[in-house]
Amino acid sequence: MRLTKKAEYGLRAVINLGIAQALGRSRVSVADLAFADNLPMKFLEQILIGLREAGFVDTQRGKNGGYFLAKDPKTVKMGDLVRVLDGPLAPIACASQNAYEPCSCADEDHCGLRMIMIDVRNAISGILDRYTLADVVEVTLRKIRRNGAEHYFMRERSSTAARHGMSQTGASVSDGFLAELLNRHPE
Repeated sequence: MRLTKKAEYGLRAVINLGIAQALGRSRVSVADLAFADNLPMKFLEQILIGLREAGFVDTQRGKNGGYFLAKDPKTVKMGDLVRVLDGPLAPIACASQNAYEPCSCADEDHCGLRMIMIDVRNAISGILDRYTLADVVEVTLRKIRRNGAEHYFMRERSSTAARHGMSQTGASVSDGFLAELLNRHPE
């Protein structure tokens, strides 16, 4: 599975809205969301409109306006966000539970490709549906604090901060979400 840019940017924005909320910032402008992760603002606006229509985010106009989470992050499964942004998780239509379409093979019930793609779909949905937005926000903030790093929404708002982005570093598999959860509950 490979996320589209739409899904990647949408997930980054929603996670950042969760982080901002956890840090006490109730509204975030689309400009700040775009700047925080170096995302194209016009495209991000379109994505946020879709997320608003799906009920995940909302917006308030005015001086203190901006985007905010419309649902409790504890109730938002990451899989639901991906499905709204990118559609079904199944790599092929005949393996989808929600968007099934018959394939062209002669015997779909005994098709090896379909069987393995059902396993792929189940593995992907098993992970994405296990974690909520609150889980991702918690793990992200914990890792930022543990590493002494700084997130864009932790900074003071000034013209200097608006001109400088955060440094980007490469990530290894050991830096992933599951590794962080294992650090939370060592066995």
